[in-house]
Amino acid sequence: MASAAEQLAANMSWSAFGKAKDLQGRILFTLSILIVYRFGTYLPLPGIDPIRVAALLEQFQGGILDIFNTFGGGAISRMSIFALGIMPYISASIIMQLMTSMVPSLEKLKKEGEQGRKKINQWTRYGTVILATLQGWGIAAGLNTSVASEPSAFFIVTTVISLVGGTVLLMWLGEQITARGIGNGISLIIFAGIVAELPGAIAQTLQLSSQGQISTAIILGIIILAFATIAFVVFMERAQRRILIQYPKRQVGPQQMVGGESSHLPLKVNTAGVIPPIFASSLLLLPLTAASFSSAGGPEWLSTVTAYLGRGQPAYLALYVAGIVFFAFFYTAVVFNPEEVSENLKRHGGFIPGIRPGKRTAEYLDYVLTRLTVVGAAYLALVCLLPEILTANLRVPFYFGGTSLLIVVSVTMDTVSQIQSHLLAHQYEGLIQRSKLRGKKR
Repeated sequence: MASAAEQLAANMSWSAFGKAKDLQGRILFTLSILIVYRFGTYLPLPGIDPIRVAALLEQFQGGILDIFNTFGGGAISRMSIFALGIMPYISASIIMQLMTSMVPSLEKLKKEGEQGRKKINQWTRYGTVILATLQGWGIAAGLNTSVASEPSAFFIVTTVISLVGGTVLLMWLGEQITARGIGNGISLIIFAGIVAELPGAIAQTLQLSSQGQISTAIILGIIILAFATIAFVVFMERAQRRILIQYPKRQVGPQQMVGGESSHLPLKVNTAGVIPPIFASSLLLLPLTAASFSSAGGPEWLSTVTAYLGRGQPAYLALYVAGIVFFAFFYTAVVFNPEEVSENLKRHGGFIPGIRPGKRTAEYLDYVLTRLTVVGAAYLALVCLLPEILTANLRVPFYFGGTSLLIVVSVTMDTVSQIQSHLLAHQYEGLIQRSKLRGKKR
């Protein structure tokens, strides 16, 4: 028999959405912030020659600039104030997560609740400013010698200030969406950038088809493959292993027994999310992009290495898969601590049937999580290899599949889930109000 929550979810309709004024306000607020973000991607940096920018990006196409340009919604190709995007904030957040698991003082601060979380968030913001300043200085120094209309120290300073200000503004906009809108703000900003560039990728593919470089059969195959990949990603992102947790009965009073309940500990197949492919591609393409800058006047061996590690080459694909597998296990170990979960279960009297509480429970959780991570890493590698093969052999744009598709599907699922939660809360409030009115009439 379905629970009350499942019955309410089944009865959701557009009429229920029309009555949820708070949810409508949150959605409109989120859309307005995303419009501001998209407008900012068209504001160019001061003192930039757009013709030189286009020539520079065409020269280094296929490197890490393509990935950052995808996540930034084309901000790098236009050299806008949002060219750094939200990546410095994501890097600072991941660094803080790693430090909280390795530094005892930060781990203790994390367990202090809301106050500890606020302090960690504040340090993450400081880290974002530091990383954005370093990255902005590197970009400004490179632009000063290549695409600046009037190269000077003043150009470098103004470019750094503009780039850091753009990143801080994006960080603030993302936090506003999370607090006052719907969904995760940072994820939605990346989502909006990828989706905004998708029509251009489709138009580019159709143009290649009209020129005879891609046949109609290949385009149909790509469409079928895209839908099949989306279905596969949705299935794997929702897949989880539910471990039975039993709580013993205990006596309260002379003749009353309470407890004896059972629940489940859900372990996702892909605990690491989209972090492994992002880190693997960034670490692999960053030295290749730097090598391509100096390959023209560099030694011959540097050109040979760059050619062998080009996108779509066997060596590149092997290192890419190895990086995804490594970061899948590494990040899973960071976000899920079996010993901590085991101690929490033991503290609250919970146990896994047939497993002794304490060390044996931690070993069992680690065993199950390792097997799940093997499947999750294989799934990430398979999905991320598809666009690399298509890009290398069929000249298909980067947007079909891979990391961008994982981000789009994951963010969509999370946002829809939050909308459903708000609708459920609104329906519960309506039921409670009606029950109170009936009580007063009686």
